[in-house]
Amino acid sequence: MAPAPMVSHAVDLMWAQGTLIFIIAAGELLAVILSSAAPATDSWLIRFGLYSFAIQWNIMFSLGLLYLVRSWLRKQGITTVILATIGTIIAVTLASSAVSHQLFGTVTTLEPEATWIASGVKLAISLVSMTLLALLVLRGQWLTHQQRLRAQQAELDALRARVNPHFLFNTLNTATALLHGQPHLAERVLLDLSDLFRAALSGSGESTLEEELLLTRRYLEIESLRLGDRLIIDWQLPDEIPRVQVPTLVVQTLAENAIRHGVETATTANDLTIAISRRPDNTIVIRVENPLPDSQPNWHAGHRVGLAASRTRIEAMTAGQGSLHTQVEAGRFVAEITLPSTAQG
Repeated sequence: MAPAPMVSHAVDLMWAQGTLIFIIAAGELLAVILSSAAPATDSWLIRFGLYSFAIQWNIMFSLGLLYLVRSWLRKQGITTVILATIGTIIAVTLASSAVSHQLFGTVTTLEPEATWIASGVKLAISLVSMTLLALLVLRGQWLTHQQRLRAQQAELDALRARVNPHFLFNTLNTATALLHGQPHLAERVLLDLSDLFRAALSGSGESTLEEELLLTRRYLEIESLRLGDRLIIDWQLPDEIPRVQVPTLVVQTLAENAIRHGVETATTANDLTIAISRRPDNTIVIRVENPLPDSQPNWHAGHRVGLAASRTRIEAMTAGQGSLHTQVEAGRFVAEITLPSTAQG
């Protein structure tokens, strides 16, 4: 898979899966054009094979070098990124041409009658032209990506405006009830509420899984005081929490949905399970499940808005590699987040 799936900067798109496929296909098309335009001194297939190998080698080696300095590139403007990309391709192409000439002479030279410098310059010019086209495509992809993120952020802001008053009302009622008899618990409720609102209003949009679980614990502590014995929380966590980035409050949103549309509507005790696991392919799985209420015909409709917003945030943060799936298993509503191994920090 392509590295750097977290598309936080336009530079990261250079190693996205779709971009690599485009570059490989464009390279093969360029090989067809160059081999067809070259003098017919030998087999067309031989010329095509040599051009194809040279183009793919130079492009992939250049991308590898740029990947090593991706942190520096993210801090630069678009002009610097373009110049660095073109400069790297030219340097790699000329160096490869010189090394090939020294090692093999004219045996592998694309144009035996030309010097290695002329042959390398011609190939470099062709690769730079292809690269400029690829950069234009990347720019279009980045603008589309940014527009999608803005739309998703607007949806998230609207969702927060609807959900927060409901939670705030319940929490303040809980704190008021505890104020006289158990003031220390009332203070803890208000401190937990403050932390949750601080995270909700922060502009970062992402947090580590460990931070997210801490916020979810604080939310559930508030709800435990309100619901009492009706809420049983089952944490199934590994000894070491995976170092992975998640959208802020995404696990808390799933827990809130489980309480509002499952536990809260039940008259008896219900359990809420939050489990973290790692699959053999290193994929991280976050699973939140709760029993379905005995009678609530529109239980799924109640989940729809919050889950849709969470799903789009996960897909946007992981460039489509992460997902959120829901299903019913043995009378339980299950929400499962999967994050790729490359999302780990």
